[in-house]
Amino acid sequence: MPAVTVDDLLVLPKVPRPDPATAHERPVAAVSTAPAGLEGEGFPVYRAFAGPSITDIDPFVHMDQMGEVDYAAGEPKGTPWHPHRGFETVTYIIDGVFDHQDSNGGGGRITNGDTQWMTAGAGILHIEAPPDFLVASGGLFHGVQLWVNLPAASKWNPPRYQDLRAGETTLLSSPDGGALVRVIAGEVAGYRGPGSTFTPMTMVHATVSPGAELVLSWRADFNALAYVLAGRGVAGAERRSLSGHQLAVFGPGDALRVAADPRQDSRHPNLEVLLLGGRPIGEPVVHYGPFVMNTKEEIAQAIADYQAGRLGQIPASELPHRHPGDIDRATPD
Repeated sequence: MPAVTVDDLLVLPKVPRPDPATAHERPVAAVSTAPAGLEGEGFPVYRAFAGPSITDIDPFVHMDQMGEVDYAAGEPKGTPWHPHRGFETVTYIIDGVFDHQDSNGGGGRITNGDTQWMTAGAGILHIEAPPDFLVASGGLFHGVQLWVNLPAASKWNPPRYQDLRAGETTLLSSPDGGALVRVIAGEVAGYRGPGSTFTPMTMVHATVSPGAELVLSWRADFNALAYVLAGRGVAGAERRSLSGHQLAVFGPGDALRVAADPRQDSRHPNLEVLLLGGRPIGEPVVHYGPFVMNTKEEIAQAIADYQAGRLGQIPASELPHRHPGDIDRATPD
């Protein structure tokens, strides 16, 4: 699980440990296990937010852990062109390669540790696909796609696209060097990630070494979620057990804790955890397929606008894309 790594964590800025005399550590309110499913043309995912209520995860709506899967030749899959309106998609690639193109001119190729942040806003079409050389050869693929809701006042904003390279990610360390903290968006201990968000939020990927722990200050007005990408550990002051594909929803407080079990398996030697939080929007959410709006009437309008071609047009210079079973024997770029 490469994402972004460093040879010596001790050279990184240190995340100060919250003062135990004043910090109110968040308890774990609930733990759920993500069910497996298929997305797009049939690539495997885990539905990370299938357990909690929309109130628990607000301002987030949906999250898929894509893979981890080691494809054989001809197996890599993506999605066909499809619409979105009313929210932002955040695609974070940990292992592998994904190509993206949208009807607003955004897109590109992302690989280990890169993030594509697409604000659908008033409406957009996009496609996500493995490059032809990966379809031909197969290979490891692992990533996350998070849907971040937009408040009603921002749902009609023009679409925009952010290409966040792995090297732009803010890297921090726990005081003892036992945890690598990658800040993708938001702020941790005064250090900001590169992602620009309409909805105030924080997104962190932490790698916690066996037996180590990570304690972070966390905004009291944000919710807090911990999703285990791989490995085993505990969360919260009460040390609630967590393992791969499990989500912890934290209760109120201004600090959170995750720790790795002393013994991990050989395939996943560390605890890999995604820490998410945001200021709840507190508005009605009507989620239908690729649209996230405030009312059923707005969903009906989104469908009508898509059918009428008002959410964008597929570009004339389309991204090359092979559907499942069509193997292009091209060589790597």
